[in-house]
Amino acid sequence: MRPVHPELQAAFDWIEAHRDEAIADLQRLVQQKSVSAQNIGLEACAQQVVELMHADGLPATAYPTDGGPPCVIGHLPSRSSSKTLLAYAHYDVQPEEPVDKWSYPPYGGVIDRGRLWGRGATDNKSGVLAFIKGAKAWLQTRGDLPVGVKFLTEGEEEIGSIHLGPLVAAHPELVRADAMHCLDGGVDPSSLVPDIDLGLKSVLFVELVARGANADIHSLNAPLLPSPAWDLVRALNTLMDDQRRILVDGWYEGLWELGKEEYDQLEANAARLDLSKLRAEWGIQEFALGRDGVEALRARAYEPTCNIAGLTAGYQGAGSKTIVPNEARAKLDLRLPPLIDPTRAIEKLRRHLVERGFGHIELIIRGGTPEPPYKISVKEEISQAIVRAAEQVFGAPPVINGVSAEGTILKHVWMPTVLTGFAQPDCNLHAPDESIDLEHYIKGIRYAAAILWEYGQLAPPDLQTGTLP
Repeated sequence: MRPVHPELQAAFDWIEAHRDEAIADLQRLVQQKSVSAQNIGLEACAQQVVELMHADGLPATAYPTDGGPPCVIGHLPSRSSSKTLLAYAHYDVQPEEPVDKWSYPPYGGVIDRGRLWGRGATDNKSGVLAFIKGAKAWLQTRGDLPVGVKFLTEGEEEIGSIHLGPLVAAHPELVRADAMHCLDGGVDPSSLVPDIDLGLKSVLFVELVARGANADIHSLNAPLLPSPAWDLVRALNTLMDDQRRILVDGWYEGLWELGKEEYDQLEANAARLDLSKLRAEWGIQEFALGRDGVEALRARAYEPTCNIAGLTAGYQGAGSKTIVPNEARAKLDLRLPPLIDPTRAIEKLRRHLVERGFGHIELIIRGGTPEPPYKISVKEEISQAIVRAAEQVFGAPPVINGVSAEGTILKHVWMPTVLTGFAQPDCNLHAPDESIDLEHYIKGIRYAAAILWEYGQLAPPDLQTGTLP
């Protein structure tokens, strides 16, 4: 590992000396409820982010969106670098339900056993503050950032960033930068070094609704009634086979073909990762279809998916109820790797349902057409900067993956983008007892500071050789 530059070490030392401040600010932010799915507390949370940034010497404005919560945006140029890095984060969180499964109040911000407990502690309020505190460390120790930074913290990531796209489309100058990164990811469960994702799978959120009679009818009449639940089950069964292959005609058109760089990354990851720890974390004996090693990693990074996230029809309470439900619903998320076109995918899905006799089932696209998928090289400046920062802070090379899922901004303003993060494997994000290990949190702030340093210092690739200095 390279020795730490004295200026970067000074930033690290400042972060350690002010860890209590960073923890107290995270505690306050977690205590502010901000559930985008229920439109609760979003404006108050945006204002709190603005106040935190102002208190730390950073510019911040809560920009209104047309019908959605504010986006907090601030731009602090660097006197020593002409480059600008967009730091993306989100202040909204998932609903806390089921509340009875929590060991601590979901918005209590309780500190116990070396962790801060609460919804958003990991996803993504610690990431929001890692950017803020990492930048403050540079201002306090150097008086200047190593690279210009545009901060963008939105309030609808958990429901598909519905109103972010129109804001960016109307005001692209607010986010335009040389590169973007996001601290919404985690560390690999076997090596505890950051995962780095060099691309985007689009996420198509779909709801299928089958309808029958004008009300729930006594099941004595089942022979005479349409059956929305059975219609929906049969329709779903046409979408994917038992080998997880999507059966919609032409679905794989344009799919990214892996080259040597991608296979080298997969083989390197398979050689160093203990995938049994991931199975243990999930509580399963084996991965789907018996996959393991390179094949498991390839499928996770590059394979299209058709996931049923929610399925409901009729009575769900105790005992039985003799009805034919008048409605059945399924919520799906379909992940589209590079370079599957989301607009054409929607058209293909509609045609599939009609051609197989399910044209009467309503197809609802939640959140509009998603951003296009993309893929960047590990040789990009932002990729190399984050790799180097991870090595400095975590003491070992990160795990470099193919693609993940961030990118509404890129639909309107293109820039090379990397998703990474510092969340510990057992953080329970999106589940009861979400928490952040406080040592991981402080390390995450150091990571953010190191990314700024490395990106500011890294010279562009040689235009003739394509190599990095």
